[in-house]
Amino acid sequence: MNTAATAHDMAAIVLRRTTELARIAAPTGPEQHRAERVRRWWAADGWSPSTDAVGNVWAQVTGGHGPGLLVCAHLDTVFGADVAHEVRAASGRLWGPSVGDDSVGVAALSAAASVVRHGRGTGPFWIVATVGEEGMGNLTGIRHAIATVTNPLSAVIAVEGNYLGRIVTTGVGSVRLRVRYRGPGGHAWELADAPSAVHAIARTASIIAGLTVPGARCSVNVGVIGGGEAINARARDAWFEVDLRADSMRPLQELEDQASQVIRDAPPGLSVEVEDLGRRPAGSISVSSPMVRAAIAALGNSGIAAQISAASTDANAAYEAGIPGLAVGVTTGAGEHTPAEWIETAPVAAGLTVLADTIELIREGCE
Repeated sequence: MNTAATAHDMAAIVLRRTTELARIAAPTGPEQHRAERVRRWWAADGWSPSTDAVGNVWAQVTGGHGPGLLVCAHLDTVFGADVAHEVRAASGRLWGPSVGDDSVGVAALSAAASVVRHGRGTGPFWIVATVGEEGMGNLTGIRHAIATVTNPLSAVIAVEGNYLGRIVTTGVGSVRLRVRYRGPGGHAWELADAPSAVHAIARTASIIAGLTVPGARCSVNVGVIGGGEAINARARDAWFEVDLRADSMRPLQELEDQASQVIRDAPPGLSVEVEDLGRRPAGSISVSSPMVRAAIAALGNSGIAAQISAASTDANAAYEAGIPGLAVGVTTGAGEHTPAEWIETAPVAAGLTVLADTIELIREGCE
């Protein structure tokens, strides 16, 4: 089979499905409408898809008795149903919420499976459209998939649509917290000395936003904040949500420890509540590992330079489970997590070829 020619033929289907999928709202949690669309596609493609207990859509591409390979892309997006899910094509690009993250990745799964020469490898090979990758999803879908798959897994490949050329070998871990201060409140003039929950939250958020761990790559984002009752009242209640990230577990723990100390240092008269909203494990795979070498070789075969990078993807769950994992893409683009997101259409054929080659090389025993 001529892989490149087949990939070229499949690219038009991938782009059509990308447009179709991106027009369906799928915030983390209610992804079922996208899941049903994907299930229908895969049935028409000749697989026998199924939906598991958490909402993932599965198709087993090949059977086998050895360790298996799981290739996944996530159904959910950061956009609610109140955002206009419009997609337009212009100047060799598709524009619209989630076109690259991760509609084109999901659309590419079955196409890449069709391009792969299925005679390679002895273990089973699955494609899975996962739920719960974004936001508060806490990697629900991929964690469930890894825990319930019928064979041991030799490797996990996460497909992030606009990552073509990137090989994500480091899974950025995160800790998400909601911090709330409560107090008695009072009149802004008559009880001006009363502690204000808003003042305390603002101070704490500002300090936490500046935290770092020397010598480590990490980030802090206070993404949501609220509270207070009136402009002339000392606030009785205020809160914020913070996302702590690092590219390995030690600095992530140090960052959390620092944040916890700041949070506990509340003014007298205020109570403190901390809710754990979710955790993603950090982890990595060696750049010299056979799996990464396979991905580099697949890019090189198509004349694309490899860029080793770090990100938070479904592959994080593989590291947590002690399974080799990485993330790759099928095209290029930018603007992810904004309504102005876009992807380039021309690279999709090459991206399918690279993804299929990567799968083949790993199934040959490169893991």
